[in-house]
Amino acid sequence: MSDRSDASPMNIQDTVGAWVPHGKFTLPATATGPLTGLSFAVKDLYHIAGHPTGAGNPTWLATHDIPASTSPLVDQLRAAGASVAGKVITDELAYSLNGDNMHYGTPVNVNAPGRVTGGSSSGSAAAVAAKLCDFALGTDTGGSIRVPASYCGVWGLRTTHDLLSREQVVPLHTSFDTMGWLAHDPQTFLRVAEVLLPATPFQPRRILKSRAIWDLATTDFTIALNDVLKKAESILHSSAQEISLTGPDETFEQWRQAYVAHGAYEAWQLHGDWIQAHQPTFSAPIAGRWLAAQRISSAEASIAIQNTKRIRQQIRDALGQDGIMILPSAAGTAPILQATGADVDALRMRTMHITCIAGIAGICQVNIPYRNAEGLPVGVSIMGPAGSDLAIIRLATEIASLA
Repeated sequence: MSDRSDASPMNIQDTVGAWVPHGKFTLPATATGPLTGLSFAVKDLYHIAGHPTGAGNPTWLATHDIPASTSPLVDQLRAAGASVAGKVITDELAYSLNGDNMHYGTPVNVNAPGRVTGGSSSGSAAAVAAKLCDFALGTDTGGSIRVPASYCGVWGLRTTHDLLSREQVVPLHTSFDTMGWLAHDPQTFLRVAEVLLPATPFQPRRILKSRAIWDLATTDFTIALNDVLKKAESILHSSAQEISLTGPDETFEQWRQAYVAHGAYEAWQLHGDWIQAHQPTFSAPIAGRWLAAQRISSAEASIAIQNTKRIRQQIRDALGQDGIMILPSAAGTAPILQATGADVDALRMRTMHITCIAGIAGICQVNIPYRNAEGLPVGVSIMGPAGSDLAIIRLATEIASLA
């Protein structure tokens, strides 16, 4: 059933260029509940009945029917009292981490002026950072909530894979796609968590730290990382353990390559026919990724899938049933808008060494916003075992409450 009859012109001013042209509508809550009075924007990958889904590309918008069904998460949030504040920009088919869209523009990062928001949940992060909505739905496959949350100084969660419904959402890599949200304050972030996430018996007892992962990030993150580590130790009455996640003669670059090949193969199986039939215009970096995806053979994909399966178990074994890991959410601060392609790509590679860990393992990771010495946003994450999402959010918000 279409929601278009409920739609009204958007009653907020888009001061940061976060909304897509076809996304400027509002929908009321369908009941009162724990989120009454809150509004949320929706990444333009989620279907909302009666409203088009653009997936960050005008050719996609023109060649796909207006959805007849709505994402269950949107329905759940409206039933809990929250209203929809339209649809916001995503990087094209969510295949980027930078947050610039050649068709719909680059949203403004109010917490780091002159710098990108990060992607692919770029509009979600920009709208939340500017406080134009209370929270926003995003997706995270290879870092697409964690990175913009870090760049924009907001809260964000990559959920455990398949903990939240992926129905009625445009996919990218089905083995790694997760649904999540961003919020500008810990109280709102937790309120949404308590609506969307199931209860968990998880009790963190061990705190893990990998020096190799910390060293992937610039020194901008050092003070914040140590602050989270110290506070987690205080709350849990436990000292951090230094661990090495990778096996002998194994690197995070090899992990990234396995993730990229596995995911790209899936992406081409999903969207290759549409790309070949309609020849959409993509930005150069994203076009390059699709070209690479097209060239991955089934034999190469099979090797990558076996590798990600092995790495997944390695990571899950390290966390066990009671471990959390403290790590940077990205490898650096948000790039300036004028950054060269080479610089952006170098940061992306280092960041993906970090973000592919939770992606491959299918586990949860929450970003806690901090600032570096110059006042730029940096994010510190807590990563937990599969299904521990609500518990690690409660721990993260408790850490944030400590002086």
